[in-house]
Amino acid sequence: MEIVLALAIGVLTASGLWLIFRPRTFQVILGLSLLSYAVNLFILAAGRLRSDAPPIVGRDPASADPALYADPLPQALVLTAIVISFATTALLLVVLLASRGLTGTDHVDGEDGEA
Repeated sequence: MEIVLALAIGVLTASGLWLIFRPRTFQVILGLSLLSYAVNLFILAAGRLRSDAPPIVGRDPASADPALYADPLPQALVLTAIVISFATTALLLVVLLASRGLTGTDHVDGEDGEA
């Protein structure tokens, strides 16, 4: 499971960086989204990858072994990051549409032709 997660993080990071270096604004926005997905997976993996453990402690917290439970903090951080990245992507798309309407092009440098 760890190798699949590591490969997914690597592919998302590489694809995101490749799209960030593209000349069109929409591709840059997609690259930033993919990069944020990779960071979210990395944060989630940092909180011990366990699918069979509950994230909360039972009624008797004194006898609870922390190794038997999943860490809820990375899960909360990822949920917050998902909301923030969604709002950022929506804002960037609105700015992209306004910029495209004013300049007539969606190139990052503002030029329409290839150099």
